[in-house]
Amino acid sequence: MESDVVLQLATLGHPQRLAIFRLLMRRTPDTLSAGEIASALHIKPSTLSSYLGALTQTGLVTQRRKGTSLLYGVKLDGVQRMIDTLFLDCCRGRPDLCLSLTSSRFDGGPTMPDRKFNVLFICTGNSARSIFAESILRKEAGDRFEAFSAGTRPSSELHPFAFSVLKDKGHDVSALRAKNINEFRGTDAPEFDFVFTVCDQAANEECPAWTGQPISAHWGMPDPVKAEGTEAQKSLAFQQAYGALRHRMLAFTALPLETLDRISLQKAVDRIAGLPADT
Repeated sequence: MESDVVLQLATLGHPQRLAIFRLLMRRTPDTLSAGEIASALHIKPSTLSSYLGALTQTGLVTQRRKGTSLLYGVKLDGVQRMIDTLFLDCCRGRPDLCLSLTSSRFDGGPTMPDRKFNVLFICTGNSARSIFAESILRKEAGDRFEAFSAGTRPSSELHPFAFSVLKDKGHDVSALRAKNINEFRGTDAPEFDFVFTVCDQAANEECPAWTGQPISAHWGMPDPVKAEGTEAQKSLAFQQAYGALRHRMLAFTALPLETLDRISLQKAVDRIAGLPADT
């Protein structure tokens, strides 16, 4: 067992192999093709194949075939065994030494305090999907949540179709604008309880950790901005994105936050990512 952990740590000690592992962790429970990993991290396919082989061999990454593609994801039980071994060996199983180092405001007692919860939705352009999510949460449960959205590379304005959908659904659009994620990283920024990415590209980007250890998940979906065809077909793509996000938001607001511990809450928001659209 100790030799397995030594090999795992040595494998993760390489910067690019660690970057692959971190990317797959951010996208969990999703699995990614080698092509998407290579594109996100700018690694040559031949080099990536070697790195993925090493991570798979150590039991930290899984590989499965889907059609002609190989898909990769984090092997959570392998990661758990590595952490358990470190805990039992290095910390001698003493929670007062190790667990205190990873404590958070979600540990012990009720998961959530009795106040409004700050939720941030992140996309690349902040012109459609993340704006939809912010607006829907504010309308459906504004008494329980403060909703925000931002883009890693925001557009200069909201997409006209997104603006039209929100107006037609009765949302207040007067204060909506595309915002950069950096607006929420200063000392005066709110501390978030939840951070969700709603596009794959934003989830693939390596971003600094958020203060306060918020619950995070990836709720990715197709980008309606990239829809092709007639104006009616493009409009339909935005309607479908809105419907899918509203379906997820209703499931999220129905969670009994005050009774779930951090692990249960993380599993719950991960499950929401797999909900089918209900438009």
